[in-house]
Amino acid sequence: MIIESRAYARAGLLGNPSDGYFGKTISVIVKNFGAAVTLYESPSLVIEEQEEDLNQFRSIYHLAEKVKLTGYYGGIRLLKATVKKFCDYCEKNQIRLENKNFTLRYQSSIPRQVGLAGSSAIVTATMKALMQFYKVEIPLPIIPSLILAVETEELGINAGLQDRVIQVYEGCVYMDFNKEYMLKHNHGLYEPIDPAKLPRLYVAYKTQLGKESGKVLNDIRQRYDKGDEQVIHTLDEIAGLAEKGKEAILHGDFETLSALINRNFDLRCRIMNISESNKEMVKIARQCGASAKFSGSGGAIIGTYPSDEVLRKLIISLKTINARVIKPYIL
Repeated sequence: MIIESRAYARAGLLGNPSDGYFGKTISVIVKNFGAAVTLYESPSLVIEEQEEDLNQFRSIYHLAEKVKLTGYYGGIRLLKATVKKFCDYCEKNQIRLENKNFTLRYQSSIPRQVGLAGSSAIVTATMKALMQFYKVEIPLPIIPSLILAVETEELGINAGLQDRVIQVYEGCVYMDFNKEYMLKHNHGLYEPIDPAKLPRLYVAYKTQLGKESGKVLNDIRQRYDKGDEQVIHTLDEIAGLAEKGKEAILHGDFETLSALINRNFDLRCRIMNISESNKEMVKIARQCGASAKFSGSGGAIIGTYPSDEVLRKLIISLKTINARVIKPYIL
């Protein structure tokens, strides 16, 4: 039996980056891009390398270009860490796994390191495949926390729960990471929102921009842990935008939603160093009449637009700075 599992890109609509700090967020799935995992039984356990995992290059310039775009590590470490964490979970919960091996391979169409959650999609797809292969049922709210632990505990990647929740639940989800509830249950409160209630959304991303999201968020983590009042108060306000945004969506108040999206980015600028390249994307989008904020840690933006004419302006204007605009497939 061949198992094929898939997880998709995501975009944070409101509230990020407060999800890593007991905040609140709203996210949507972006099915335009996805990570796919293929798993089938085999005599020994094999994880197949893909092109980005290979250490063979056309030239020194090719090596430098690859490292700049994708870093020093490929996707193999994500698969290995997922398999280990799945095994750990089963042992901890006294789940006996059938004595059989598998071959595992992955591929992804998600643009790398532009804040669309490509790494967590690979982990999510792998976790789904392992659950199916070994016929293990894990409670739905627990799966995102287990996926997060793959990256934070096994690989030391600084991340929040938002990406994993939306990639497991899909659609559109409002998330409340209340600290007391999280510490008690090891997961947040997740409330699906009917995607049909969403306004016109666009996602844009730089086609030539690459960075590692964990590094971007490290400074905030250190300041938050030290009790920096500006960081704490700003993250609290950002979390509050998600709560207000949920009500705006449910009541069809898209003008308020647009203002909240813009406010989210402006608050983020208070506590993070935003590159001029990323600021330029947001500035151009707003000049075209759309709202704009980061979809994740940078490199991609999401927002609302009031008409097809504005969308046309977005596509033309952002293309001049090598940014691609898409309408996200959510359903």
